[in-house]
Amino acid sequence: MEDEEGRPATASAAAMEATGKKAKRDGVVKEVIRLERESVIPILKPKLVMKLAYLIERDNDRAQFKKLFQVGRYLDVCAVMQQLYALFDPVNGEKSLEQQGITPNELDTLELNFLTYIFQSNFKLLSDEEYEVAQSGQYLLNLPIKVDESKVDSKLLTRYFKEHPHDNLPAFADKYIVFRRGIGIDRTTDYFFMEKVEVIISRAWRSLLRVTRIDRLFSKKQVPSKKDTKKTDEINEDAEEPDLYVERVRLEKMELSIKNLLRKMTIQEPTFERMIVVYRKASTESKPDRGIFVKHFKHIPMADMELVLPEKKNPSLTPMDWVKFLISAVIGLVTLISSLEMPKADVWVVTAIISGLIGYCAKIYFTFQANMVTYQNLITKSMYDKQLDSGKGTLLHLCDDVIQQEVKEVIISYYILMEQGKATIQDLDLRCEQLIKEEFGVECNFDVVDAVKKLEKLGIVSRDSIGRILCVPLKRANEIIGTTTEEMVIKAQQAPAAS
Repeated sequence: MEDEEGRPATASAAAMEATGKKAKRDGVVKEVIRLERESVIPILKPKLVMKLAYLIERDNDRAQFKKLFQVGRYLDVCAVMQQLYALFDPVNGEKSLEQQGITPNELDTLELNFLTYIFQSNFKLLSDEEYEVAQSGQYLLNLPIKVDESKVDSKLLTRYFKEHPHDNLPAFADKYIVFRRGIGIDRTTDYFFMEKVEVIISRAWRSLLRVTRIDRLFSKKQVPSKKDTKKTDEINEDAEEPDLYVERVRLEKMELSIKNLLRKMTIQEPTFERMIVVYRKASTESKPDRGIFVKHFKHIPMADMELVLPEKKNPSLTPMDWVKFLISAVIGLVTLISSLEMPKADVWVVTAIISGLIGYCAKIYFTFQANMVTYQNLITKSMYDKQLDSGKGTLLHLCDDVIQQEVKEVIISYYILMEQGKATIQDLDLRCEQLIKEEFGVECNFDVVDAVKKLEKLGIVSRDSIGRILCVPLKRANEIIGTTTEEMVIKAQQAPAAS
């Protein structure tokens, strides 16, 4: 994984799970999250082409190799995605649909085709396990934020997953889908006085529940996660990719001490470097809304993933707010009842107790309202800072991402077949990953099956009688693919000059 300037990102991942590894830093217990590598080639395309071309000995082959992998040969998918999105653009899509005169059944098919193209990008669909790990802690957002499901359509994605089944889907996958790519780190340093108090109250409350055994009423049986390490049925099931590890440092794991309560602390949370959310707003059958929202975000802390959720409800009282409210009410009522049971209950004392109780409850309520305004501002600011684009802008990014990844997969797999000869799918996979590691010093999970499918679709590889893959010569490969868009433009520009 590289950023826009080609620098290696902190990490990249495909699936994650807590490892149970823990260590202390500055009085806080660190949690380590294990990550599998994504099927993303973390090398910029120009660098990849130039490096591999340099390794080719013959000058003529070198020129043919550079020509073969011009991006113009792979722009069809981008054009199709833009044409489809024009029909489902929430802003102008309705006008396009009226002009096209497409039937409802045809629209249903086109909707699923559009979603299929989105799924072909190298962004990974957030799984149920990943969502659970991401939500197992808190970071800067401490209010329970939920989606107003009555405002989100569930028919579109239900139809899609019925026709294109996926494993390990999160519970919300019928209403909205979340894609993510890349893992980074976000750190925040502060005193966190109120948050520390919340942690102490939370621990005391959990201890009370354990002592009274009430917690057993709400406990859920944990289902062991099934981690599928296979790339495809054709790949060796015993092969495992080296894992990556990132640390999560949370206040919830803070050691209780006067020193920790009074000093600044640094908390740390892994981030999803890029996230894309796709959903449709709910509508009535009499006036269906065909608009599909596609939103793109950056640097989202895992524990604050609620930031990207669509159609959010207003935050409600936190469990700790309810605890403080109930404890205050119980203490006030006990004091009031005790005062009334006295032989000579003073009316003014009782009035003072009731007034104090009402005043304290009002204080809790208005404090909550102030916190809610603060968090609403935080959400608004975070959305402004972290939303990269939406609609066509996101689509263009996806198009570029699809094209770049497709080209890089094809470049590496074709180069290996050209230089090292025919290979089985397993051997090609290992050779491609070995080339990336040796020549570029990075590791990735190469999607060999997808690469071979693209090469076969282009018509520049074939299989022998025992299933081994072999490529056609470079010159023949360029003839098969044909003239690129760039070449046509260049020829058109050169024609007047030649005349």
